[in-house]
Amino acid sequence: MEATTALVVFIIVVALIFDYTNGMHDAANSIATVVSTRVLSPGVAVAWAAFFNFIAFAVFGTSVAKMIGGGLVDLKPIPQDFHLYVLLAGLVGVITWNLITWYLGLPTSSSHALIGGYAGAAIAASGGFSVIISSGWYLTLSFIVLAPLMGMSLGFLLMLAVFWIFRKTSIAKVDKGFRVGQLFSAAAYSLGHGGNDAQKTMGIITAVLIAGGFLGTAADGKLPEPPLWVILSAHSAIALGTLTGGWRIVKTMGSKIAKLQPVGGFCAETAGAITLAIATHFGIPVSTTHTITGAIVGVGSTKRLSAVKWGVAGRIVWAWVLTIPAAGIIAAISYFLIVGIDRIVGR
Repeated sequence: MEATTALVVFIIVVALIFDYTNGMHDAANSIATVVSTRVLSPGVAVAWAAFFNFIAFAVFGTSVAKMIGGGLVDLKPIPQDFHLYVLLAGLVGVITWNLITWYLGLPTSSSHALIGGYAGAAIAASGGFSVIISSGWYLTLSFIVLAPLMGMSLGFLLMLAVFWIFRKTSIAKVDKGFRVGQLFSAAAYSLGHGGNDAQKTMGIITAVLIAGGFLGTAADGKLPEPPLWVILSAHSAIALGTLTGGWRIVKTMGSKIAKLQPVGGFCAETAGAITLAIATHFGIPVSTTHTITGAIVGVGSTKRLSAVKWGVAGRIVWAWVLTIPAAGIIAAISYFLIVGIDRIVGR
């Protein structure tokens, strides 16, 4: 029992490290536009984003946590003794992929790396795809396409609306007003980021507690409500990660895709915030990276299509395509290594 407790504590710490790297990796999503438009300095921007990452627990429920923890992978076909190893290997896969893409400056999705890692480890443990819950995957995978499209469409429409409403006002006056507005749009986006992304770690930690025998399933056999300490620790970790920042990715998101003015930053952040709020409400784990990238592309394309640097966007898309299988492969290898080490040292 002591060995199980130690392993549970260790995996929870690893999960919170993932949450921290998620905040660090995705900090760019929350602050790229507000920094690139020079509304806030990088230091103030990350503090602003981190605060709203943390308080998101008071705004959103835990539907995304329940989807991550029990709606994508079914651990029942795997022997109980190996459940914790699957969860640990999944986290190793996602953290490794996050660090690789962070080093390369690629704004890939921590969300899709997480589900890819979890699934890859579970498939390795079961020896097949029977552990995959298809209904949850259909919904999640569809939003790989829908989330950026929603962000793009909303960003495009919001920018057009602003152009029409302020068509008789000089750009200088419009930008002055939207510099203030961007503080609120950046806050709204950070709220959505924390609300959707922190719940993913909550779901994993809750699954770990169940696998370790410290928490029972709900009456319907599904994932129960995460304990309050899990909710608060997940939001604290992602906020701390955001404070650390991810400056390589900020540069890509804020200037390499499309040059933005405050009005454009406001529209992109607002479009992203609306998309995240809708997805989180329905319990859909979406990529904040996909969402804000789509919104920036939508805003940039209102000027002219050449304003969007499609070569950079294409490189990012390729990283998205690779994320789930790459994290899954790393997690599967990690699972076999963990089991091998366990056999060597003895259970």
